Amino acid sequence: MPMDVEEVASHVVDVAVKVHIQVGPGLLESVYGKLATHALEARGLLVERQVIVPFELEGKQFRRGLRLDMLVEKQVVVELKSTERVAPIHHQQLLTYLRLMDLRIGFLINFGRPTLKEGLRRVVNDYQPTKLSPLWINKNLS
Repeated sequence: MPMDVEEVASHVVDVAVKVHIQVGPGLLESVYGKLATHALEARGLLVERQVIVPFELEGKQFRRGLRLDMLVEKQVVVELKSTERVAPIHHQQLLTYLRLMDLRIGFLINFGRPTLKEGLRRVVNDYQPTKLSPLWINKNLS
């Protein structure tokens, strides 16, 4: 039975937090990618890295139009960074990937911040959770 997208998302966040706690900021993106991939695969999740995704727009085919850092369970896109700060274009890049692939959830994870809370952004493509996600924060509850 396929894993629910919210469950996959929970695993991605949990693994990212644990990797950041274990090694901290300052390494290359590729190192964080390998560590996260190993941890997710140890949990039984399918992880594809450096996925080249072809797409078509207005009849024109783009064979190497986008490259995903990680695709988890063919449901969640993960873009990894290791920098002092991410630019607004990185958020838009991830949203474009989600739209072109018709996927709902992605994460922009910047391991370059002192805490992962500062570097973790969930990006949603017109997605409405079917149940209350452990990652979803309703700011109207305060």
